[in-house]
Amino acid sequence: MSQPPYPQIPESAALPGCWWHPKRQTGLSCVRCGRPACPDCLREASVGFQCVDCVESGQRVDKEQRKQYEAAGYGQRTITGALMPRRVVVTPVLIAINVLVFLLTVVQSGSVTNNNGGSEIGAGGWLDSVRVAHDGEYWRLFTSGFLHDGLLHIAVNMLSLWMLGRDLERAMGPLRYTAAYLVSLFGGSVAVVLFAPDRPVVGASGAIYGLLGAILIALLRLKLNPTQALVIIGVNLVLSVSIPGISLFAHLGGLVAGAIVMAAMVYAPEKSRKVWQSATTAAIAVALAGLFVIGEVRLDGQTCVVAQPERDHYVCSAGS
Repeated sequence: MSQPPYPQIPESAALPGCWWHPKRQTGLSCVRCGRPACPDCLREASVGFQCVDCVESGQRVDKEQRKQYEAAGYGQRTITGALMPRRVVVTPVLIAINVLVFLLTVVQSGSVTNNNGGSEIGAGGWLDSVRVAHDGEYWRLFTSGFLHDGLLHIAVNMLSLWMLGRDLERAMGPLRYTAAYLVSLFGGSVAVVLFAPDRPVVGASGAIYGLLGAILIALLRLKLNPTQALVIIGVNLVLSVSIPGISLFAHLGGLVAGAIVMAAMVYAPEKSRKVWQSATTAAIAVALAGLFVIGEVRLDGQTCVVAQPERDHYVCSAGS
């Protein structure tokens, strides 16, 4: 035979070198840009293999397109219609604020157990219903939710906030979650003014119970089994009654307020959902303010005498 059984590759037709490693000969190339690339410089793509530069370029383009897509109001939505947040932000911020305020009260008072009684922040911030009604110190309705009595109190509340808040913030979105938290806090304070104005109250428990109420409504909306949530709520309410010094009405007020806000969020009609949610949440806040006015007027018509000066524990009776 004068011809070989297969064609010979002349030396002049040697394989090209890798674009990134010129000394490495390769018969492979990027399906996107066509440049020769060795196996170390190729990445598996949906079709064929792409070089590292094309992969990075594609990731940058995808990231920019995703940002534009979400900025236009598209993307994965939560149960409340909010865009799915990439990370939890509000819950850690709330925890940080509570811990910072606690540390400030400890520094001012020089005590971990009596941190509010011996600090200006604690004395000026706890929920004193009589001072709110008689002296117009309305800020106490909210500042009390960021004060705690002792290390155990803040540890339990912040652990509960972290465990409940993370998932709920993802489900509601940061803005709706913040609104539910603050309205729940306000609802707990209003319930104290209405039904238990005789002693001061501190703690984030009212807002945290509001998160429990919101989770219960979310489970019902998703048609999931609410038994576990109901058991947790029931056990906590029993503890609120059994353990001295715990404000049952702050817990109940927060629980009801949080549940109502969440119901307004998840049962809002899909058309004009944002408007409906905003208007309903504002209406709930206004209704709570109206209930507070009722409690304030009633306290204005009573004479309150300090029974325990160290914590402003009052005894109130009708009279001028």
